[in-house]
Amino acid sequence: MSVMSLITETGFVAKLVLLILLAASIVCWSIIISKWKKLKIAQNQNAKFNAIFWNGKNVDDIVTKSEKFPDSPIAIVFKSGMRELRRFSALEPALVSGFEKIDNIQRALIRASNEQISELENHLSWLATTASAAPFVGLFGTVWGIMNSFHSIAATGSANLAVVAPGISEALITTATGIGAAIPAVVAYNYFVGEVKKVALDIESFSQDFLNIIQRSSSKKGGSS
Repeated sequence: MSVMSLITETGFVAKLVLLILLAASIVCWSIIISKWKKLKIAQNQNAKFNAIFWNGKNVDDIVTKSEKFPDSPIAIVFKSGMRELRRFSALEPALVSGFEKIDNIQRALIRASNEQISELENHLSWLATTASAAPFVGLFGTVWGIMNSFHSIAATGSANLAVVAPGISEALITTATGIGAAIPAVVAYNYFVGEVKKVALDIESFSQDFLNIIQRSSSKKGGSS
C-alpha cells in the first residue's frame, strides 16, 4: 500500500489529526524560511554597518549611511541613540547634566535593542509549540487507531490481520506525521534561538561601545570648558 492510499483509507478522526499536523507543519516551514532569510539579512547588514561605523570619520555621514541598512538591528539601535543624543544637544548645557544625558541615551539604546530582539523572536513560539505539541497530537491519532482495531476485533470476533490492519495503519501514519512535524520545528527553534542570541550580543556590545564614545566625548568637552 502507498502512503496516499493509507491516508485516504483512514477514518475521519485520523484525517482530522493529519490535517492539523499538515497545517502546523506548513506554518512552521513558512516561519523557518522567512526567519532564516531575515536573520541572514540582519547579520549581513550588521557586519556592513559596523564596518562603516568604525571606519567613519563624521557622525552625520554615518547617520546618512545607516539609512542604507533598514534591516540591521545595530543600525536601528544606533539611530535611536543618535536621536536621543541630538535631543540633548539641542538643549542648553546648563539645563542637563552629563549623567542625565548618558542615562537617557542608554535607556533609548536598551528600548530599541529590546524592540529589535522581540521582532527577531517573533513567531518562534509557534515553532516551540509545534515541537512540543505535534507528537501528542500524533499520539492521539495513534490511540484512536488502536481503539478502532479493538472495536473491529470486538465486532468480528476475530483478531486476524485484515481486521486490525486499518486501525494499526491509522495509528502508525498519525504517529509518523506527528514526529515528522515536530523534528524540523525543534531543530529550527534551537537554531534560531542561538542565532538571535548572537545578534543580541552584537547589539549589546555595540551599545556599550557607543555609550563609551559618548562618555569620552562628554568628558573631553567638560575638561576643555
